Amino acid sequence: MDLYAEVSFATSKIITQKYSTSFSVAVSVLPPEMRRAIYSIYGFVRLADEIVDTFHSINQELILTNFEKDFYETLTNGISMNPVLHSFAMTVHTYSIPTHLVDSFFKSMKTDLNKQIYKSHSELNEYIYGSADVVGLMCLMVFVNGDNQLFTELQKPAMKLGSAFQKVNFLRDLKSDIEELDRTYFPQFEVNSFSDGVKSDLIKEIEIEFKEAKKGILCLPGKSKLAVYIAYVYYSELLRNLKATPAEQIMEKRIRVSSSTKLMLLCKAYVEYQLNMIK
Repeated sequence: MDLYAEVSFATSKIITQKYSTSFSVAVSVLPPEMRRAIYSIYGFVRLADEIVDTFHSINQELILTNFEKDFYETLTNGISMNPVLHSFAMTVHTYSIPTHLVDSFFKSMKTDLNKQIYKSHSELNEYIYGSADVVGLMCLMVFVNGDNQLFTELQKPAMKLGSAFQKVNFLRDLKSDIEELDRTYFPQFEVNSFSDGVKSDLIKEIEIEFKEAKKGILCLPGKSKLAVYIAYVYYSELLRNLKATPAEQIMEKRIRVSSSTKLMLLCKAYVEYQLNMIK
């Protein structure tokens, strides 16, 4: 079983590295046990996300239903022949991650199969809670490693960070979400009238969430502070790029952060952490 567990966590690590180099870099600074737990969370949510966003030639609803069923059977049986589910279930058990967080995640994934337009902020907030906030809370459970008081104190900032990351992704992916998935997440968004004014309002909303989230980052223990801070500065830079890009261009291309800029941000974040300068 030890060898299979090792292979399972290694599989989740490969998925993380292939799908997100930026996130992989952030996770790589964590201690080994914590690192593999975060890889397992990312691998799990990435597979579910792939089912609803990419695998259009299959019965997505059936595959997602089976994926959910297999996860809960893994919790019961203590093993899965799906390495990603096996590693994630081990992390859920080790860090006492409540299953209601996983329930909410699956609820949002199922929503992506049938819902294309979000008409109110309450609808969007419910979706983001399941698709992003709970993922932040799962990671927080790993970071605090049983310190329930610290988890309670950092719960709200963790949710704000998850929400901010998700909204940045939505803004960055407007073009592909509309053209490939026929989805629009922002209630105030109109396909034919996306203006700089609407974009500015969205960015202000995200900036407020980033500000609230950073208060929590400052209180994270050990290397988890550095890992989350690296992700935070990457996304902050992406938001700055989106802010500087006219609305019409965001509808035409995917805005990115260059590899050289990412390297510079990584070095800067590491120095700030080492010198206790993260504020």
